[in-house]
Amino acid sequence: MSQNQEMSDNALAKQKAIDDWLPITASRKAKWWYSTFHNLTAMVGAGVLSLPYAMSHMGWGPGIVVLIMSWVITLYTLWQMVEMHEMIPGKRLDRYHELGQEAFGEKMGLWIVVPQQVVVEVGTCIVYMVTGGKSLKKVHDTLCTDCKDIKTSYWIIIFASVNFVLAQCPNFNSISFISLAAAAMSLTYSTIAWGASIHKGVTPNVSYTTKSTSTSDAVFKFFSALGDVAFAYAGHNVVLEIQATMPSTPENPSKKPMWKGVVVAYIGVAFCYFPVALIGYYMFGNSVEDNILISLERPAWLIAAANLFVVVHVIGGYQKD
Repeated sequence: MSQNQEMSDNALAKQKAIDDWLPITASRKAKWWYSTFHNLTAMVGAGVLSLPYAMSHMGWGPGIVVLIMSWVITLYTLWQMVEMHEMIPGKRLDRYHELGQEAFGEKMGLWIVVPQQVVVEVGTCIVYMVTGGKSLKKVHDTLCTDCKDIKTSYWIIIFASVNFVLAQCPNFNSISFISLAAAAMSLTYSTIAWGASIHKGVTPNVSYTTKSTSTSDAVFKFFSALGDVAFAYAGHNVVLEIQATMPSTPENPSKKPMWKGVVVAYIGVAFCYFPVALIGYYMFGNSVEDNILISLERPAWLIAAANLFVVVHVIGGYQKD
């Protein structure tokens, strides 16, 4: 055996040891439907509930165009990520920094990718913790109107404690049941949001004109709405890691089952996003709250259930990040 071959074998053995140790790649036995609910959980977050509010700042025409373009563009870019996962023969790019290193070099790739990734992950986890805590408080306040008020910060601590326990799971596939439950919850609370909106009916004297005091205010709100839509589609941050859990051979590369699951997931995304955004805006107009569940106060048990479903979903999303 040549010295170069021996060095190559040692490098592969070292990499395998690392992959077997890391939670993401410790198990590569995922099926195509794992991709479906992992991507659905990562994509459909509490941001879907703010889409009617975003529509209120964009209006019917621009709002519908932005929603469709966002769906198409994010699906296309996700396809690119799936294809790049194994673009180098014999090597799998299981993490974003590895992809960055291939694109920009060993050191520069880390400096470009890792800081941005940390900011996104930390920011997302903070939003999830706040959302989970507020949703728990909403459930409590809705079902127990005469109970003593509990600070939101305490509910956030409760939410964080649950995630601390779940974080002890050994690998990505071991939380598949959590992702499955979270994906089901996202479909459920989205359906409740637009279904309850239809049940409540169109708000009296509904208006679809944007509430802007000046041109600059209208522009600012429009870009803020674009940010709300972008946040709603923020599911690409774990695409490589999801694909890393799938087996791969030259005959059956992991991109085949991964892409199959992605397509099914995006059908679910469309089922969640478009009805919530369009029906919610149609029913409430520019008076809709930044969380449509806040606009829906009755029936109390249904709104409480929807918020509880949000909690379950956000728990699954938090574990992804």
